Amino acid sequence: MLVDRITPTRIRLEASSACQLRCPSCPTTTGDAAAVVGKGWLKFGDFRQLLDANPQLREIELSNYGEIFVNPELEAILEYAHARGVALFCDNGANLNDVSDAVLQALVKYGLRSMLCSIDGASQAVYESYRVRGTLATVLANIRRINALKQLNGSPYPALAWQFIVFPHNEHELPAARAMAAELGMEFRAKLRWDRDVREQYREQHGVDYMAGICTQLWLEPQVNWDGKVLGCCRNFWGEFGGNAFGDGLEAAVNGEKMRYARRMLQGAEPARADIPCTTCDLYRHRQQRQYWIKVTG
Repeated sequence: MLVDRITPTRIRLEASSACQLRCPSCPTTTGDAAAVVGKGWLKFGDFRQLLDANPQLREIELSNYGEIFVNPELEAILEYAHARGVALFCDNGANLNDVSDAVLQALVKYGLRSMLCSIDGASQAVYESYRVRGTLATVLANIRRINALKQLNGSPYPALAWQFIVFPHNEHELPAARAMAAELGMEFRAKLRWDRDVREQYREQHGVDYMAGICTQLWLEPQVNWDGKVLGCCRNFWGEFGGNAFGDGLEAAVNGEKMRYARRMLQGAEPARADIPCTTCDLYRHRQQRQYWIKVTG
């Protein structure tokens, strides 16, 4: 049986689409995300209303195209989620360049479950070549502060991971970065960059796209923008599915006609349609070419 309707217990809800860095290939920097994602931050009132209206929600991912620490109401969001027993995550990544000590304390006090730290270098010169405007020493100091607060409070949260996007200019620092991550008690994750030639090579070698799992987010953890707009998945920044989780209600918004059609498309049950954002996505096009459809049963 095809599954095209969901009652989400986990969602992705961007805390802020604004970012103070200027990473060259990021759609936030290039302006490609401006038309659909826009620039803004999740309001605490909208977050509280969403949780109150959806007691089935158990987990929320807060990061996507912006920096969560740009949100001035993040501390209140962390506190309310903790009070409601909703686990929060920052696993798409944070750059950790500008964050107050009060918020660092809140991360530990209110149990942010995990955080991916985007650090693509082991020296300032290499780090700032991609994380433009970033300061490696500040990032490392903030990580050490989090570790100290975790020890002080006897808490395992947040679990920290070091993400290193591999480029020709930084791959020589992979061993040093891996060693620094181990010293800081962080998991180390090397990641392929989004360059088309790199991803094509991966497809040829493995038969699937490097990030093919993103498509399952339409079922398992649909992406909601900071303003309630339904984006479907964390990759989509170019098209809308219609509906608003704050204005229409979460379940109605993630089960709008376009979202349901997209799920059937990704299961190979419907042809591509021009008004569905997935249609122009390279991940979908590769599935379509290989007839590599998602199998979801219910």
